[in-house]
Amino acid sequence: MARTLVLWLPPAAMLGERVDAAWLRVDDGVIVDSGQDDGWVDAWEKPQDDEGDDRLIALAPAADVPLRWRHYPDAAPAQAAAIARVDTLRDSLGDAALLHVVAGQPADAGQAVPVAVTTHAAMAAWTDWLKAQGLSPAAIIPAAATVPPPEPDRLWSAELGREQILRSDDRSFVSDPELDPLIAAGRPIAPLDADRMRQALLLSLAAPPLDLLTGAWQPRRSWTIDPALVRWMKRLAVVLLAVTLLIPIIHAIRLNADIGRADDASVAAAKKAGVTATDAESAEAELDRRLAAAGGGPLAFSVPASALYDAMRDTPGVALKSLSHRTDGTLSTTIAAPRTEDLNAVLLALQARGYKITAQPMAGTDGNQMANITVRAVP
Repeated sequence: MARTLVLWLPPAAMLGERVDAAWLRVDDGVIVDSGQDDGWVDAWEKPQDDEGDDRLIALAPAADVPLRWRHYPDAAPAQAAAIARVDTLRDSLGDAALLHVVAGQPADAGQAVPVAVTTHAAMAAWTDWLKAQGLSPAAIIPAAATVPPPEPDRLWSAELGREQILRSDDRSFVSDPELDPLIAAGRPIAPLDADRMRQALLLSLAAPPLDLLTGAWQPRRSWTIDPALVRWMKRLAVVLLAVTLLIPIIHAIRLNADIGRADDASVAAAKKAGVTATDAESAEAELDRRLAAAGGGPLAFSVPASALYDAMRDTPGVALKSLSHRTDGTLSTTIAAPRTEDLNAVLLALQARGYKITAQPMAGTDGNQMANITVRAVP
């Protein structure tokens, strides 16, 4: 439910006294309560059945904020508003630095521009009074701006809050019985129908013609964090921490499960080969033993021979003279090279791969250096 509290601000000169402000409460575009006492406190603080968009609109008294409508037929809306403000400042009495002039912006070119004039002292008094009540208005609208325009040949007299407001086609101000006939200049002054005034007020609340909270009096934006958002961020942080901790745990569980399945598969494969073992390590050791006995597995010829060929490939000029292999995995070979350093390079490369090596150097009949070496296939 959209709820709006409309509060008439007392005249600035009376704020030092005990004054009960006129007020009314609007729910979804319908006036549901009103008064001219402090009943607005209960009307505003009464909790709603559901969450809604609550607004406080303050109406500044016409006695302190008279209005004038200026016409600039050939100017764009934004340009017309700027010109109207400058012209009003020029025509106003008193020090321009003490005045607060606000111009509304018409919807289309050629429409009249409403211009309100008050003082910074009055604005300070109203904002301090509202702050003392613990209120923060969404807008401060001149009460004179809510009275609809009459026909050019007549004037309206409307009661609004505790004021009687006079409205012509281009001005709106507080009524004065002695001055009203002079201002009317022979034009009739008719009372405005209460229902029509009520509808005009509701339309002004929905689309304010101008707001005095502009310029130096525009509220500063307060960067506050929604408590609900803070709670949501805390929950998200907890979830992220939990996920961060669970990822390695789940990975470890899956890895252990995969290792377990691989071990079970190894034991099952060993059983098919006739090897009885309780775990994968025992099954692998027994298979290696049987392969070694048969001349295969890690003790096979290809393992140390591959390491020897890799070492010789990295050292050009080394030649293989003889090669033999035993079932225990020992590779016997004779290699020759023009220099002893080349032979040593091969031996060091094999040792770097973790093989156990024995070497017996000798001189060849062709002038090359030779070495009889043995290489153990299993480090």
